[in-house]
Amino acid sequence: MWLFVFILASIVVSALLPYLERFGFGRLPLDLRFQAFGREWLFPLGSALLLSIFAWVMARLLR
Repeated sequence: MWLFVFILASIVVSALLPYLERFGFGRLPLDLRFQAFGREWLFPLGSALLLSIFAWVMARLLR
């Protein structure tokens, strides 16, 4: 279950990253960014983890 949530959060963060970069997302320590094959690749692991924790806390508070 948590793996599914983490993958879903990664997809959402990747899609929203241009908007979230204003707030520092995409530049956290676990966010991997590199260039290969003429393209920039981004794996926002730190941002997805932070957003997952935030969503978990909000779900606990609203319960």
